[in-house]
Amino acid sequence: MPDNYEFEEEEFKTQVTGRTVNRILLLLKPHWTWVAGFLSMIIIVSIIDAYFTYLSKMIIDNGIIAKDRQVLVQLITRYGVLIVFQAACVLAFIYLVGILGERIRYDLRQRMFNHLQDLSLSYYSRTPVGWIMSRVTSDSERVSELMTWGMLDITWATVNVSTASIFMLIINWRLALIVFAVLPVLIWVAYQFRKRILVQYRMVRKMNSKITGAYNENITGVRVVKALCREDANLKEFDVLTGDMYRAAFRAAWLSALFLPTVQIISAFALGAVLWYGGLQVQVGWMTIGGIQAFVSYITFMMWPIQDMARVYADLQNAVASAERIFSLVDAVPEVSDRPGAIDPGTIQGDIVFDHVGFYYEPGKPVLADFTLSVRHGETIALVGPTGGGKTTIVNLLCRFYEPTSGTIHIGGRSYTNLSTHAIQSRIGIVLQTPHLFSGTIHENIRYGRLNATPKDIEDAAQIAGAHEFILNFERGYDQEVGEGGNLLSVGQKQLISLARAVLAKPEIFIMDEATSSVDTLTEALIQRGMEALMKGRTSFIIAHRLSTIKRADRIVVIDDGRIAEMGIHSELIRKKGHYYRLYTQQFRHEREIEFEPFQERLNA
Repeated sequence: MPDNYEFEEEEFKTQVTGRTVNRILLLLKPHWTWVAGFLSMIIIVSIIDAYFTYLSKMIIDNGIIAKDRQVLVQLITRYGVLIVFQAACVLAFIYLVGILGERIRYDLRQRMFNHLQDLSLSYYSRTPVGWIMSRVTSDSERVSELMTWGMLDITWATVNVSTASIFMLIINWRLALIVFAVLPVLIWVAYQFRKRILVQYRMVRKMNSKITGAYNENITGVRVVKALCREDANLKEFDVLTGDMYRAAFRAAWLSALFLPTVQIISAFALGAVLWYGGLQVQVGWMTIGGIQAFVSYITFMMWPIQDMARVYADLQNAVASAERIFSLVDAVPEVSDRPGAIDPGTIQGDIVFDHVGFYYEPGKPVLADFTLSVRHGETIALVGPTGGGKTTIVNLLCRFYEPTSGTIHIGGRSYTNLSTHAIQSRIGIVLQTPHLFSGTIHENIRYGRLNATPKDIEDAAQIAGAHEFILNFERGYDQEVGEGGNLLSVGQKQLISLARAVLAKPEIFIMDEATSSVDTLTEALIQRGMEALMKGRTSFIIAHRLSTIKRADRIVVIDDGRIAEMGIHSELIRKKGHYYRLYTQQFRHEREIEFEPFQERLNA
């Protein structure tokens, strides 16, 4: 975890708006039948609960005190039947809530994953993986909980308060008014706590994403951490992150805990007033013992949902904060997208022209400046130059991972903005400096280049790439598992499989970006042979630090500070003794020193 690990997420400082709530509710629209079903069950269960209290009053007043055995038996029988019916309704709404929650989680994750496929490379360049994973996993979980159990709690509370109010008015409207006078105080208290709890839970969610990002970075970079003995430093940095989250969560928990006793104290005043005034009414015959018992039960029945709002509000604000973060992801606009009328011509073969192209990642810091280059169809272009000169940016623009900030790029005589991104990217094959393999088998990773390929097609591609021989040396051959990210294979083996994947895709434009910089000489020779077979008849771009790999290119373009410093074939550039000559001789001298080093060590010994 580097010292400058930091990514400032957008702040959500406004109150919960109707727009946010509406967007959350719209998630339920495709599942309205399930929502209607479980809400109906909740309402029925809640009304039966309220009626049980009123039924208890009737049992006391009309059965026990009146000593009417027949009425008592009828009321108790009614009570038993309602309990069975209510149990069935509880079973139904729990089942419906479970199904609805899974459907919402599925929809959210599918929507986010689909949108992530459309976002431009720049989004991933500036957004840590951990932040994205936090939104797709924990945030979607919290929103689905809000839309199911949260909605259940809110509906239950609303119906409980409403039904209790109605039955209290039926029993004694004077006592009911005393209780109703307390409700505005409770609502005001709840509102004040809501604002403060929301702020703290937004901070908790923000810090949770930072911690997830730190976890991801530390785990994926564990080899570097171990090699540089960074464990203690990383622990200190991680302690800062967890400390910040702990303090925010502590403040939120403290506010939630304080809310509960505050409501209980207010409820106690209401209950005391009802018992005092109700007792006076019993003495004058305006109230029965059963009515007092029912009123006390209804106060508890009404106040319990409000007391429980400490938990409900905490969950609600937490989920709203998560929803805001999810919406910020799905609202992210791809910086590269198809223009209206973009076409797929069926092929992108033809000349490629960079016409006065300029580009920057950050305003005021140009990477390419007035870059102009014409490439004939079938030509092999080698891009060389110092690190940071703009070589990779050129091929990234060609792949339309980014778009020029000025100038245009033409493919086959058309501005490539008139072509769909799929038309371009599906016909370009890339082998990167750091190859990426997906968890699965070698067969599956090669087939990733063309999903309808047959086993023979895959084997032929591996033979062309020079990977077939080492694959057969594995116990399971092409069915050998590669591990997460290909970590069960060597760098060279991963590179050859990546090359086989590109061969299988049969691209019309081929790009090699530093593909041999991390492999041994023997593997480099295998990759070279595979490259030569793949480049035949295709427009190709090669980026390499090992200049020996690009001698046979049709043209070598030296890129320095975003501009073309030199251009020509190898022998011509060597004779000029300019930029390329200096790069080549320095590289040659370095390679000779590496080759000579073991011999020198033996002499010194």
